[in-house]
Amino acid sequence: MARRAIRKTDDKTPDIRAVAALAKVSIATVSRTINGAPVVSDRLSKRVWQAIKQLNYFPNTNARSLVSGRSRILGIIVENVTNPFFPDLIKNFEETAVAHGYEILVSSSNSNPANLATTIRRMIERKVEGVAMLTFGEEEPVLNQLAVHDIPMVFAEFRFDDPNVSTILLDYKTGIKQAIVHLAELGHSKIAFLAGPHNIHSAVTRENDFRAAMQEVNLPIRKNWVIECDHTLKGGVAGFEKLQALSSRPTAILCSNDMTAIGVLRAAYLQGLRVPQDLSVVGLDDVDFAEFTLPPLTTIRLSRADLAHAAFEALRQQAEIPEDQNKQREFLVSTSLVLRGSTAPPPAGA
Repeated sequence: MARRAIRKTDDKTPDIRAVAALAKVSIATVSRTINGAPVVSDRLSKRVWQAIKQLNYFPNTNARSLVSGRSRILGIIVENVTNPFFPDLIKNFEETAVAHGYEILVSSSNSNPANLATTIRRMIERKVEGVAMLTFGEEEPVLNQLAVHDIPMVFAEFRFDDPNVSTILLDYKTGIKQAIVHLAELGHSKIAFLAGPHNIHSAVTRENDFRAAMQEVNLPIRKNWVIECDHTLKGGVAGFEKLQALSSRPTAILCSNDMTAIGVLRAAYLQGLRVPQDLSVVGLDDVDFAEFTLPPLTTIRLSRADLAHAAFEALRQQAEIPEDQNKQREFLVSTSLVLRGSTAPPPAGA
């Protein structure tokens, strides 16, 4: 059987010499332009990038790294990509990084220390210039692994006394107090809280801020109405069922995240309860589909765009600002209440 001949073409993949010839500059000027060297004038730089676009030339990133000594790669590690909060966070982080000439490596810990160790090793091998650990409670196992390689890090809510570590402070307190005040103004005094797992420090912070807000508006905190559960749909269902098993029940439930709150909406529906006529529900995060639940979820917004921008800016400063200059070590991201349809006055006689 005759084999079909492989069709060949005389067209060659454009290289840096072709770019230099088309732009009428030296190869060194093309190299400096691609690597962002400030010695190239705007006029020459524009000619080089026009030639690159015209030839459809793709610079060799490995070669660029060898020349510049920089990989321009940032790592981001999140807690669980099945939670819609995190894919949106990754998207915002990537858009910001790409706009500034960086690439990203993405990984999810899935609360598995072995996965986390493998992820960190892969990022070290790729010579990342910094890692955003947005796992909200799983930072300590990787501190030494990253610190020994002198890799800058940024954590959410976790302070560490190291010049290579930055912190994003999350102001849950503002949004949570707004939620409690809103419920109190509607007439609720029987308010429960479905807390996240106590091994996650952000969940502990949210619970503490709930307690503080209740005290500030002089509302009682009932011990059996503060329930620890997973930050998942099933966690919300389980927490709701525990509250339903009590002889005295709340008229409003504030949840530590939106997934828990959406689980409560489903469980309440299956129990024949109407939200918000029989029960008010408030979430935290404001994930994209929170406004599409039935009813639309009143929630506390934690902006993924603001969080991603803060994480990127912390790593950018570590990578680009000289060590002898001051760098911002802490970044604040606040929260705010978003009113929708899942809250209303408590039922008469509740």
